[in-house]
Amino acid sequence: MTSPEPSPAMSERAALQSAASQSAASQSARADAFRRMHEGGAVPLVLVNVWDAASARLVEKAGARAIATSSSAISWSLGFPDGSHMPPGLAFDVLRRIAAATGVPVTADIESGYAGSDGSFDDGRLRQTVAAVLEAGAVGVNLEDSGGVRLTGIGEQARRIRLVRSIAADSGVHLFINARTDTYLSGQFGDSAFDETLARAEGYLAAGADGIFVPGVTDLHVLHELSRRIPAPVNALAGVGSASVGELHDAGVRRVSIGGNAAKAAYATVSRVAAEVLGDGNWSELAGAPSHADMDALFTRQDG
Repeated sequence: MTSPEPSPAMSERAALQSAASQSAASQSARADAFRRMHEGGAVPLVLVNVWDAASARLVEKAGARAIATSSSAISWSLGFPDGSHMPPGLAFDVLRRIAAATGVPVTADIESGYAGSDGSFDDGRLRQTVAAVLEAGAVGVNLEDSGGVRLTGIGEQARRIRLVRSIAADSGVHLFINARTDTYLSGQFGDSAFDETLARAEGYLAAGADGIFVPGVTDLHVLHELSRRIPAPVNALAGVGSASVGELHDAGVRRVSIGGNAAKAAYATVSRVAAEVLGDGNWSELAGAPSHADMDALFTRQDG
């Protein structure tokens, strides 16, 4: 007696389940690869932060091992100021497009989790944010402790990190949690910023964070001491006037990112082009731009 042929609906469900399983396995593999990029070596992990699919593909084409988003750059591109003013749904849509356009691991800047300030923080919204990040295909997040007027308390921020870790664990993806602390950037701690940073790093790592991001520190001696005393990869924010990648590596930094600086540079180009064209009608600022065909070619592999 022969078995009945599966119905088209059953075959479709099986195909979808198989595709979902393969996708989850691929995301998990990307997460593991991204984690290994922080283990040290000849150079740190260098991240050029992006804000849309085209900037992501250009950065990937330039040789990036991984892609990081910039919340400030995405906000500006969508018409919002930085600082959790952008509707989360718009941020997640951009993240999905970036992750779909690239073949390397993607980590998302989720600010303070798009879950409100300290006075109105909503765990349910944080759960939705992490779920959206994982659904988009990302394998890491930056989660900051400056979502309100003052920095969130260590205990409360640690609780939020534990929640993010729990949600990610349930998904089967070992999400890389880069815990950002604005101890230096906020200017709130003065001479005690170093000790406060170490205290926060200890609390955040104990809660499940994988790395510590300390923007606002440019002094190589301070970065060296932070890297020496924090038992996890330290992320430095770089830009014009910062130490070189090699110098940061020698100071012990394992991850370097540039935040919204790439977007600022791109928008400066737009400003120069507009000023020239609307001024003397010259086109010289357009020299060196990729061709129409080159831009289309960034995405032809998706159509294939």
